[in-house]
Amino acid sequence: MTDLTPREIVSELDRFIIGQSDAKRAVAVALRNRWRRKQLDPAMQEEVYPKNILMIGPTGVGKTEISRRLAKLARAPFLKVEATKFTEVGYVGRDVEQIIRDLVDVSMQITRDAMREQVNARAQTNAEERVLDAIAGKDARSGTRDLFRKKLRAGELNDTVIELELTDPAPAMPMMEIPGMQAQGMNLGDIFGKAFGQRTSKKRVTVEESHELLIAEEADKLLDEEAVKAAALEAVEQNGIVFLDEIDKVCARAETRGADVSREGVQRDLLPLIEGTTVSTKHGAVKTDHILFIASGAFHVAKPSDLLPELQGRLPIRVELRALTEDDFVRILTETDNALTRQYAALMGTEEVEVSFTEDGIRALANIAAEVNRAVENIGARRLYTVLERVFEELSFHAPDQAGQAISVDAAYVEKSIGDLARSADLSRYVL
Repeated sequence: MTDLTPREIVSELDRFIIGQSDAKRAVAVALRNRWRRKQLDPAMQEEVYPKNILMIGPTGVGKTEISRRLAKLARAPFLKVEATKFTEVGYVGRDVEQIIRDLVDVSMQITRDAMREQVNARAQTNAEERVLDAIAGKDARSGTRDLFRKKLRAGELNDTVIELELTDPAPAMPMMEIPGMQAQGMNLGDIFGKAFGQRTSKKRVTVEESHELLIAEEADKLLDEEAVKAAALEAVEQNGIVFLDEIDKVCARAETRGADVSREGVQRDLLPLIEGTTVSTKHGAVKTDHILFIASGAFHVAKPSDLLPELQGRLPIRVELRALTEDDFVRILTETDNALTRQYAALMGTEEVEVSFTEDGIRALANIAAEVNRAVENIGARRLYTVLERVFEELSFHAPDQAGQAISVDAAYVEKSIGDLARSADLSRYVL
């Protein structure tokens, strides 16, 4: 868990997401409240529940990105799911409790990686001994082993091929699920893996290639599986974040009546999950009381008031994300750490073509993206991808033949590439 202040969290999010200060402040406070809760005495901790968030805004304005970056900051188990993937219990499809099971699987991976780091030094020592056994033999004298050890650490033996006995991964077999009883699903791979013991096989690899394989295997031997499981379940219960996208698509509008079976059913099934229930998973039972749920939707057709009243009550914090303007697009192309302009310049750099963007070129790109969003359909910052891809289409194709050249993307270059497309609403509809 992070101990960053709300201001520091917003500052970190600003590096990747332009604008949307209300949404950033809401998630920053929600994350800080987790830290605050941890400072309380245990009796009070149980009473403090997370304030779940409902983000309302058009597509491509940063709803998912804010949640994903937040989880990375918090180093918390994070899962993004689309509400439309689920059906109500009794119908064929995914049951909403699968969200928690998937979150536990994510947490197991994060926890195992973190615990491997803790035993990394011992794992490296053990891995080194196994490599020396393979090169010098188990019965070699200590002087011989020390000689090889020096060469190994100096990297002189990196290309030497050695034969190692490595554990085979468990066979990838599907989960056996009985409809309506997914919680008791049996993983055949786990069962057969345990029944026949861990299988090993001899593999020929170079010393360099063996490094990661052996360290991972030795670290797993040093880990206590029960401790990993307990820590992973604790992380889910106390720090888990679930991002429920497309929540507006499971809203049935008041005037809509008919054979749309699972919309309200999915909302009803989500209620206990968000309010707090216990879900059975293959690693153990998980209480969902303190998992933070961030729901989001465009709400073009349905309105937040079309959600079930009980579900509205469990999403007390509402933040509206505004549509992006031309000025926002300029900032997205210039200020963010992962700006598309930097990405394209780096990609062309691999072909030894130097690409630079002028101020009027960036303004032209932003202007076209904003115009097409207005004329055709507002898909937010995602429009920049289609515009830039179209601008770079010719250069991307011919770049290998233009090594050593310098290309300046200015307003004239943009106009030459997509001026006609941008001016015709019909063409823009299909191409941009």
